[in-house]
Amino acid sequence: MILRYIALLVAGLSVLTSKTWAVVDVSMEDRVDVSLKGQAVIPCMYNLEEPAKMIVWFTKLPGRDQSRIRIYYYDIQNEIIDEGSDYAGRLNVTHSYEQQNRRGSAILIIDSVQLSDQREFICVVHDMLTDSGEGHTRLQIFNSPSLPVIERTHTGISISAEEPSKVADCTVNDGYPRPNITWYKDRFPLQQSDGDIKIMESVTIKPNGLFTVESGLFIQVEKTDKDAYFYCEVKYFVPGGVKMTESKKINITVHYPTTDVRLYLNPPDKLIKEGDTVEIRCEGNGNPQPVFSFTHKGEDLRSENEILLLENVKRSDSGTYECLSNDFETGIDAEDSINITVHYLDRIVLTPEDTVLHQGQDLTLTCNALSSLPTNTAWYKDGMRLIEKHVLELHNVSYETAGIYICEVTVPSLPELQEQKSVQISVRGKPMITEEIAVGPVSKADRSVNLTCYAQGYPFPNITWTLADRQTGQPVPVSEAENQKTDTGVVSMISVKAMTQLTANCSATNEFGTVNVSRKIEAFARVTPSTTQATSTKGKGLTVPPKQPRTGGGSGVIIAVIIICLLLIAILGSVLYFLYKKGKLPCGRSGKQDFTKEKASKDDIVMEMKSGKSEEAVLLQGINGDKKSPTE
Repeated sequence: MILRYIALLVAGLSVLTSKTWAVVDVSMEDRVDVSLKGQAVIPCMYNLEEPAKMIVWFTKLPGRDQSRIRIYYYDIQNEIIDEGSDYAGRLNVTHSYEQQNRRGSAILIIDSVQLSDQREFICVVHDMLTDSGEGHTRLQIFNSPSLPVIERTHTGISISAEEPSKVADCTVNDGYPRPNITWYKDRFPLQQSDGDIKIMESVTIKPNGLFTVESGLFIQVEKTDKDAYFYCEVKYFVPGGVKMTESKKINITVHYPTTDVRLYLNPPDKLIKEGDTVEIRCEGNGNPQPVFSFTHKGEDLRSENEILLLENVKRSDSGTYECLSNDFETGIDAEDSINITVHYLDRIVLTPEDTVLHQGQDLTLTCNALSSLPTNTAWYKDGMRLIEKHVLELHNVSYETAGIYICEVTVPSLPELQEQKSVQISVRGKPMITEEIAVGPVSKADRSVNLTCYAQGYPFPNITWTLADRQTGQPVPVSEAENQKTDTGVVSMISVKAMTQLTANCSATNEFGTVNVSRKIEAFARVTPSTTQATSTKGKGLTVPPKQPRTGGGSGVIIAVIIICLLLIAILGSVLYFLYKKGKLPCGRSGKQDFTKEKASKDDIVMEMKSGKSEEAVLLQGINGDKKSPTE
């Protein structure tokens, strides 16, 4: 490796400075660069007819003392590294000679280079005639510094300051030779000037000999500097060249006066209604923001400086709001205003209110609500929309007309504004039981059944129940009825255990008269899955039965089918008897047995149908309460 390096050095001798005494020609480089703690290689080349008889290496201390200090001695018999020098244990010298070119070399190698090694080294070469020559090389040490650290001024910088203000500091440590710092603003280098820019730099040499450089940037800031970024660049030397590194980029806080203010509404485009929370923000074009004050209708309002919060606004909060800024430092005032409208929808006025009519009368209902915006009005009854206008006309009222009517007023452009009001329309008259008594399903728990009766009318009728045993005609105790008023009548329900055949009677009475309805209830021998469940009415927790279809027609069809089957069996028996008389059928025992068997089958069929009829009769009685014999 060393021989290869020597060959390269020999090839570049034309650029070396040589010094020669007598007949010995010695060549060395002017300077050798090496990194701190690295390895220094200092070549010494000479021209002689034969290898040098003696080679001595000296060094000179930096400063005024120019005396030479021997660090190495070599002759044909001896090689000495001076133990008292700074290089004991770190120094080594390699020798070579090329007979063909009559050129020799002595290369000084220093390990773990220190800053103190930056000095001049002298190589002295002697021949056999005691002639000599020498060469000189200066060793240059380098150390790359740490990355630059930039720290901005944390307080704001005013544009009205009379002198340049400090923007930031830039520090770089442990460089050698001394690094150089350059300041930049938006990629443009800053140079110190008399008025606007000042750069103050300090250099510190640490005990280990390395440099710490600090640089402070002072500028006369302008408003545009609030968007600028600043950084520092460090250039430092390395063996064979120069390198550069940059700090991170920073922004600075610039203080400038407010000359204009603007008011903003949050939310910006939404219509405001009563009950909303509105935020009005005042912003100035200065930094920092000045002190703001808000007024409305000439009155001062409390605010969190730039924010005015209006909670649960009312229509009286509509109007113009003003914001005034006060910059005490510059004495400049600015103001702006904004107009807001708080929309509203008043409660509905419904005329007439709850009304009682006689059957056949007419009625006109009017629904109005005052609003700051256009409205829509609609009427509803039983969840269905009737009409979309503020007037509802009822003609020739009846029980079907009675009920609760709802008027709804909405604001299409502001759907959150909505009001509803209802009115009860009652129709006077004698009670009317709209359906027959409804029979609920038989309870599996206590084998009871619920009976429900629904009666319309106004005043609301009183409903009473009676139960009677159809066999004895005696009254049967009635359990306490559960009554529930609806919009147009009363629903009543009792629970009955039908152990015998009963007659249930529901009676509805008010000042206009009484109406009754009855139903036969059969004894429930078992729970039948075909029992019809009662349907729900407007009453809560009670039911009104639907109209029950008569099942007598179904019973007649079954009886007709049975009769037709009997007739077909009789005709078949006649045909078989006729064939037997004519001799068409064999007369043996087997024939008799067949005929008898056929006859037996006929009887079996009849009994089977009767059994089915009997069961069907029980089911029908359980549902309809109509008792019929099997022959019917």
